Formats: sequence, structure tokens, C-alpha cells
Amino acid sequence: MENKQVTTLCQIRNVYRAIYEFEFEFQDSYDLCLNEGMLLCSLNQQKYSSNELAGLLGLSKSNTSKVIKSVENKSLIKRIVGKEDKRQMYFVLTDAGQKKLESIKCGNFKIPQLLRPLIKTEEV
Repeated sequence: MENKQVTTLCQIRNVYRAIYEFEFEFQDSYDLCLNEGMLLCSLNQQKYSSNELAGLLGLSKSNTSKVIKSVENKSLIKRIVGKEDKRQMYFVLTDAGQKKLESIKCGNFKIPQLLRPLIKTEEV
């Protein structure tokens, strides 16, 4: 009889591999890592501060700063100064960022079999 903890650990490993497989194909298709893609999706409808983005992405502030810098270097987002507090910085999509996001929305994702029951996709 197999130990339940080992079974659980192996199942988590399989999920991790499936996510890694998805991210590899996503990066190959769109020249974005998964966190960069999620950042663009987060900025689709509104502006956010770096702290708000960290919360939305589930990343540390340090990792969020790295993702922001990477996407800024690709000219997909830009900084804007807060209206009420000029010290506050917000991030928004550039035109190039909006186009990149549109290309992702129109793309076809190959969802790994293991993740399909977890992912809700819209039928076209």
C-alpha cells in the first residue's frame, strides 16, 4: 500500500510539470513568461500600483518588481503618476501591450490534459 503523503506529493509534482509545460509553450508562443502574461491580463481593464499587482499576482513585492521591469523593458506597460498623490505610481498597458494582450486572447492554448478539468475555457 502506497503512503498517502507520497501519492499527494507525486500528484502535486504532476500538476507542477503540467504548469511548466504550459508556461514553456506560452513563452515560446508569446515571448512572455506566465507572470508577465498574468500582469498584462491584470492591467487589461484598469491601472494598478506595484503593491496591488503583487497581491493580484500572488508574488512577493521583489518578484513583482522584476516582472514589472521586464514588461516595461518590452514596452508593454508604462508608469503613470497618481492624480491625488503625485508620489504614487501606477501601471497601465501601452498600445503595444494592448496588442500583445489581444494576440494572447485570440491565441489557441494547448492546455495539458491534467489541467483541463481545472481550467474553464470559453467555447467559441
